[in-house]
Amino acid sequence: MSSANLSRDETARRAASITLREVRVELDLAGAPERARTGFSTTTTLTFDATEAETWLDFIGESVDRVTVDGEEREVRWDGARILLDGLGGSHVVRVEGVAAYSRSGEGMHRFHDPVDGETYLYTQYEPADSRRVMACFEQPDLKASYTFRVVAPAGWHVLSNQSPAHVTPGIGVQTVEFAPTLPISSFITSVAAGPYARIDGEWSRDDQSISLGVLCRASLAEHLEADEILEVTRQGLDFFSDAFAYPYPWGKYDQIFVPEYNLGAMENPGLVTFTEAYINRGAATDAQRGARANTILHEMAHMWFGDLVTMRWWDDLWLKESFADYMGTHAAAAATRFTDAWARFANSRKTWAYRQDQLPTTHPIVADIPDLEAAKLNFDGITYAKGASVLKQLVAFVGEDAFFEGARRYFAAHAFGNTTLDDLLDELEAASGQPLREWSQSWLETSGVSALWLEEDAEGRRVLVQDSGDIAPRPHRLRVGLYDLVDGGLALRERIELTVERERTDVEIPDADLVLLNDDDLTYAKVRLDERSLDTVAASLSTVSDELARGLIWSSLWNATRDGELSATRYLDIVRAHAPAEPNVALLSATLLNAAFAITHYVVDDERAEQRRSWVDSTWAALQGADPGSDAQLSWARAFATASAFDGSRADDVRAILGGDAPQGLPIDADLRWLLLTALATTGHADAEQIAAERASDDTAAGRTAEIRALASRPDASTRAAAWEAAWDDLSLSNDHLDATIAGFRAGGRRDLIAGFDAQYFERIRGVWAERSIELAQRLVLGLFPATDSTDAVDAWLEQNADAPGALRRLVIESRDDLARDLRVRAAQPSIS
Repeated sequence: MSSANLSRDETARRAASITLREVRVELDLAGAPERARTGFSTTTTLTFDATEAETWLDFIGESVDRVTVDGEEREVRWDGARILLDGLGGSHVVRVEGVAAYSRSGEGMHRFHDPVDGETYLYTQYEPADSRRVMACFEQPDLKASYTFRVVAPAGWHVLSNQSPAHVTPGIGVQTVEFAPTLPISSFITSVAAGPYARIDGEWSRDDQSISLGVLCRASLAEHLEADEILEVTRQGLDFFSDAFAYPYPWGKYDQIFVPEYNLGAMENPGLVTFTEAYINRGAATDAQRGARANTILHEMAHMWFGDLVTMRWWDDLWLKESFADYMGTHAAAAATRFTDAWARFANSRKTWAYRQDQLPTTHPIVADIPDLEAAKLNFDGITYAKGASVLKQLVAFVGEDAFFEGARRYFAAHAFGNTTLDDLLDELEAASGQPLREWSQSWLETSGVSALWLEEDAEGRRVLVQDSGDIAPRPHRLRVGLYDLVDGGLALRERIELTVERERTDVEIPDADLVLLNDDDLTYAKVRLDERSLDTVAASLSTVSDELARGLIWSSLWNATRDGELSATRYLDIVRAHAPAEPNVALLSATLLNAAFAITHYVVDDERAEQRRSWVDSTWAALQGADPGSDAQLSWARAFATASAFDGSRADDVRAILGGDAPQGLPIDADLRWLLLTALATTGHADAEQIAAERASDDTAAGRTAEIRALASRPDASTRAAAWEAAWDDLSLSNDHLDATIAGFRAGGRRDLIAGFDAQYFERIRGVWAERSIELAQRLVLGLFPATDSTDAVDAWLEQNADAPGALRRLVIESRDDLARDLRVRAAQPSIS
């Protein structure tokens, strides 16, 4: 459906000819519980001015049944994505009646039937361009309007939208809810949710402002909803942002709803923020998990200003909301909540995402070139989020925190309810700071690639700080260098030195120390290399560093060196085994455990992988036994042990013992951990379909059914993996979550011997699936089933033969090819590195 892929140029022309004023959307969701009903009626009335005779509305659904312009019937001219309108000029009222489709992919109006109680739940998800799956609209961020929603739904349901209900009219078995009009917003942040959700109410008051708060989830998950903590973080965030931005929260209410089968972490719909149910812990959870949830709550709250109040004109400037929200969410978590380790978590995990993305051949500037919607869909990446946030942290170091927030306040005051570009923001930051920022912007926002920093000595023995920025000019860095000494068996900070680095080579006065940590405090965005003495020091003493941000930076540096082939994978694993059991910050621990498992699969040479897998499962078992009972570390090691046991079955008896009730003291064996352990047994051939069915019978929930799909597909026989392969490609009834589970089962345990025979089929099928499935599901197949071959020949041939493939599809394949090439390159280099 080529007409669905809107381009920047054509939408800019449309925006120049249309002034959108009001939109009224009427949805009939009364039949949603009827599983045979595939769609729902939708009527949209748009009031706008047009300066050209022709334009189009966007709509993807089952049918368009009627179109009127100013009350006059028009011929329906709809190609499945665009409704053509002509005879325009001046002010018009256009009404479109049609039928939209319920979704199983998380795009548009997603419908979920809860297996626990049989209830039906609905929610919408639109970004970047799926509001057209629910209503006829101008699907672009720079055509804002006041939206009024009128929803017919079953009686007794909670019905929600961006604003509070203005009128509720009861009927026989149904209710009609009409919501108050919104302030001007873009179509992609309008929102509707409906169903018998459980709801907890709260309130936030500040001066003369009072905001009603709501936290909602499915009724069957209500007992696990930590509403008190969610509301506490919400209030702390509203306090913080009200002070920081000096612009009162403008959206009237603040509902937060946790929804099933969600494709994202969360979405910033004003007044009705949606979150994945993964943030509701059915059993035990670590404080790091709660910290991540708090960060996401604050990230979405920052969007109420950055993104909702002031919105980018087009997706090129997506960073104007996402980079800021990523920075602000972390900043607010550290400054206003109990999760004061937010920047350590950011440095060790979030920036890892950015560093990986920025080294791909498809990397792009933070201010990106986004020609169309398919490109926009793929641009919600580590550059736009984590690199952008990292660069904003460097900007704060450059202009000062006071000037940065003053610039933000001026930005909101100048552009409230409008659309902006990079220049609009820079104007306000320059005015607030008194510093020219165009050159800074060119260096940081308008170039791509990650710089690397390290120390070396020149011929005269002087220390030189080297910056390698690849093909671009060296960037300006304001950073700190930490000097640490071994004192009484531990590493202690001696001093931090402030530096400004602008050239490729900078002479620096840095005294000797046992550990020299470049970019201490994590002010800039760069990969940092440890010198040999520092590397030897952290290999022996990393866990004695008391500052968690410094440890996070060291763990990050070690990981970057490993994936760049500069530190051997086995030495990295030795450091992990030595120091991870003593890592007190569970967020740093969890990220390190994931990296270690990844290193074994991807970077250890083939001949040593089985030995390393055996050693790793033994290490996780030993650390699990040694962890404090009931601690977050114990739970993290238990999860790592379960994951490791899917690749090496030597401790299957220990896994069975835990499932049978013989668990380490204090370890909570909840449903999610049970499924991890059982799936490990299934993957190594130590659990059969009957055992999996028995586990599902005891956990007949949505999560249990999804876990069952994965466990069944993980069994190590060729016919099972073949069935999973066919289901992934051909079973159109699979929801997004069930597709993920099927793919994960197919790839479980790294068993290339069972799945290599499908490699050729992958390259034969990806163009077809890209054309036939929604981009959300298609990209899961393209990324999830990419074959881990022992050369790049097959993917290179596909890229050569498919130069005309859609750009977004080629991007995914090129990125997967680069990951594979890195794996092969790093493995090949292992014998020559230490």
